[in-house]
Amino acid sequence: MKRREALVTLSCMALIGPNLFSKERRSNPMKKEIKSANAPKAIGPYSQAIAANGFVFASGQIAIDPKSGELSTGSIEEQTRLVLSNLKAVLEAAGSSLDKTVKCTVFLQDLNDYGEMNAVYGEFFKAPHPARAAVQVARLPKDVKVEIEAIAVI
Repeated sequence: MKRREALVTLSCMALIGPNLFSKERRSNPMKKEIKSANAPKAIGPYSQAIAANGFVFASGQIAIDPKSGELSTGSIEEQTRLVLSNLKAVLEAAGSSLDKTVKCTVFLQDLNDYGEMNAVYGEFFKAPHPARAAVQVARLPKDVKVEIEAIAVI
């Protein structure tokens, strides 16, 4: 049994790579903060996004104009368009893109806005579309109509 365990261990190490325990690997954090001047600054103790292990985990974006800092109180279509533009900027700052997005979560103040949000969403994401969940929530930051977060490949 010991021989078998040793072979499994060696096989795993070969798959993981020889640099797993190297000094370089230990000095480079596997978690990196992502910041974009083309998206709103975080309004709390969180990052716009975190890159880790070949993925970028983008925090939920809301309808804030990154240039003026002003909140958009427009229609669900206008808010969704601004949210997705902000999300695009964050993903691009991480070296990714909307095309590399694998999962989105859409938070809606009112699920009756789903159709309008979905139409704008379809303008930004092309096939194969990311996996997605859309849920109605009791309240969103600054009382916006929509918030969208994403996970993408770098």
